[in-house]
Amino acid sequence: MPGIALLVDNRERNESLLNALESNGVHLSAAQLPVGDYIVSDRMCVERKTVSDFENSIIDSRLFDQVSRLEASFEKPILIIEGNECDFRLGKNVMDGAITSLCADYRVQILRTINAEETAYVIFKLAEREQGVKERSPKLQGRKKAHDMHEWQLLLLSAIPGVGTKLAEQLLVRFKTIRGVLSADVDDLMTVEKIGKKKAERIYGIVNSESGAASSSTSIPGRCDA
Repeated sequence: MPGIALLVDNRERNESLLNALESNGVHLSAAQLPVGDYIVSDRMCVERKTVSDFENSIIDSRLFDQVSRLEASFEKPILIIEGNECDFRLGKNVMDGAITSLCADYRVQILRTINAEETAYVIFKLAEREQGVKERSPKLQGRKKAHDMHEWQLLLLSAIPGVGTKLAEQLLVRFKTIRGVLSADVDDLMTVEKIGKKKAERIYGIVNSESGAASSSTSIPGRCDA
């Protein structure tokens, strides 16, 4: 089997991960990738986020934009979340809500790893299967997306846990503006298709609760409990 090769974003600075890949005989080629962090094949790309990165991408609304562009560019988009989610500062409920939204509204596959070494092993095994078994080589593709005003509005609303792109579109159709959505009460929100009382109360609570206020949500089995 020919050697395994990866295209790596030139902004990747995790030496432990890069060294672990090279120790497995992987040839790394650095490039400025339009999307993702590791291009595994012509159809697969990996976006790697530490728990802290994942948290920050929720806060600054980058997460769903990145995943949307990854999905648009590759047949098999992969998101690896690395680290202990018990250290997630925004709270487990927020993280679970974001992961649930990604699973429900996007084609991305989500994998969990403990540290950089395990992440390197997972990426290596993905590349081994794609390039060795499937005989698919990495190919630079994808492009950065320029957003118009409507797209920025969708991205902002999609940052709310449980609100994907389709639901964000419906909210804008119903309330016209971001301000209109944020000003809506529970009954108003329930007038939107596929928003029941529980989801309406959740959205209203996220928008109107003071910072640090406790909230409750059903836990996802197998995750760390506080």
